Amino acid sequence: MNHRFYNKNEKEQKRIQIAIAICSLMIIVLSIIISIYLRTYVIGILTFSITLSIIAPFFDMPSLKKSGRIIYYSSLFVIEKPKNDRIKIHGGTLFDYYFVIENQMNGKQRTDFIIQQYLEGLLHLLKKYEKNKIMKISGTSYIINRRTAEKIGFKIIETDFLQKIILTYNYFNILISNSIAKNKLSFPKLNKTKTFEADIGQLLERKEYIEKLNNLLKKNIANSLQD
Repeated sequence: MNHRFYNKNEKEQKRIQIAIAICSLMIIVLSIIISIYLRTYVIGILTFSITLSIIAPFFDMPSLKKSGRIIYYSSLFVIEKPKNDRIKIHGGTLFDYYFVIENQMNGKQRTDFIIQQYLEGLLHLLKKYEKNKIMKISGTSYIINRRTAEKIGFKIIETDFLQKIILTYNYFNILISNSIAKNKLSFPKLNKTKTFEADIGQLLERKEYIEKLNNLLKKNIANSLQD
């Protein structure tokens, strides 16, 4: 896994997190001072909520990985610890995008790379659980479109209400993540976020196609970066 944060030693990781915490605290304190001065307390409340949403994955992801509650199967593909023959999968967070995506990549290269990392992680996951074909996998994404999801074996289902609330709360986090993915300011359309699910057996039937698509994207990204 090529992840610049996890490639650092523990002392360097802590230094990064402390710097993020200090900068965030300064922003929050400044917003509180402005709120008191203007007597518009909503400014402080919104700034606190938005800042917390943005910095949360920089602390949550390393902690959850260390505890084993999440497992990386590629740099931008993680799963929650399996429970009751069900696996919840997640694409990379803002934290992962920041430390994994190379600055020299353009928008198309970044989007292709993200999808390629999803596919690579999915292949590793299938290899791990290929003997448990009834294991169900589900996830939510605003990167993978319906056509690609269905081609690799997923079916689209309704995003549940709680997930919609979580997405709405994390809007600014997703806004920054989406902008990094597109390499430009890009406002996410949360109503187009898709939830998909499949059994391991259904995905294994499409394994050859997933491998071909993964290799094709790898090749295209490598060639485009050399041009």
